[in-house]
Amino acid sequence: MKHARLLLLILPLVIWFGTVPALAGVVSVSNYPLALLSHEVTKGKHDAQLLLEGGDAGHHGTLSPSKIRLIEDSDYVVWFGQSLEQNLSKNLQTAPNAISLLAFDAFYRLPLRDIDGLPQEGKDVHLWLNPDNAKAIVRALAVVHGYANPEYRHYYQENARAFEQKMDQAVQSLATTRTANYWAYHDAYQYIEQAAGLKFVAALTADHHLSPTVHQLKKLSETISPTTKCLIAQQPVSQGMQSKLGKPRIVVVQEDMSDTAADFVQAWQNMVMSMQHCAGLR
Repeated sequence: MKHARLLLLILPLVIWFGTVPALAGVVSVSNYPLALLSHEVTKGKHDAQLLLEGGDAGHHGTLSPSKIRLIEDSDYVVWFGQSLEQNLSKNLQTAPNAISLLAFDAFYRLPLRDIDGLPQEGKDVHLWLNPDNAKAIVRALAVVHGYANPEYRHYYQENARAFEQKMDQAVQSLATTRTANYWAYHDAYQYIEQAAGLKFVAALTADHHLSPTVHQLKKLSETISPTTKCLIAQQPVSQGMQSKLGKPRIVVVQEDMSDTAADFVQAWQNMVMSMQHCAGLR
């Protein structure tokens, strides 16, 4: 029901924005996950332009002058919103052609967690990792692309339906009745936990660009049990830190899937399988 409401809310927006002069048929998306999901819709027929490079899901990264011009020249710019992409807020918050997905109450949202896994104020923004959210985003992108390039509207809708089937099959293929603990360098994966059979224990730091504190390293080394030896990280972990943490199994997984050239479904499957293998579920 929420997902259907998203389409009803987006529809008048894209009709209205379509009256803004721009280069015909140009859709831009903010980050790599949206680019992967957008390609599931377009499949080479007027693919979306990408504003942020891989690895800059929204926490970091800046726009070049050419990317700022791209925003101005686009019919529609789809981004998640300020709560994820603070670095784009200056350029997109008031842009007449920008559509913020997080402005719509149409997605499954989980609360933020502190480094010890306790809920805190605010919502986790990595919602594309949830399969149902990914399907909802694709449906919304099919509407946007359909108004940018009406001659491919039915093609986009068919691709969106095909994506839903592929996503459902991927979830079923990786389903498990077992559960295993894991901890993360930075807590960015909770939307994938249910599908992967994983339970979060703790994080080393609140931001993967920040080093863990001595206190958190000491606490984790004292409390991590022998059955919780899987660490998910966005970047390689130094040998010194590994030693302090008891030499855990480590897998490097980019939250925005930019470490793979695969399509979204394959990238999502690769992520889940890597995490399951690290946690001992494979």
